[in-house]
Amino acid sequence: MIVCVCNRVSDRDIQRLAAQGCDSFEALQFETGTATCCGRCESCARETLAAACADEATRHAARHIPLVTA
Repeated sequence: MIVCVCNRVSDRDIQRLAAQGCDSFEALQFETGTATCCGRCESCARETLAAACADEATRHAARHIPLVTA
């Protein structure tokens, strides 16, 4: 889905950037220009970034859970 029409930024773009370490809205704006024109996408972009960062944190934690053996 397109999140920012003005700058053609999709939810997949935001997810990819979160996976690459983009973890703040300001960094997202710097990288993509999201919410720098009309601003209508700001709340959706913030929510999408927050969800993507949470997913990345979960993936990161799952990769680093020690294996417990009996």
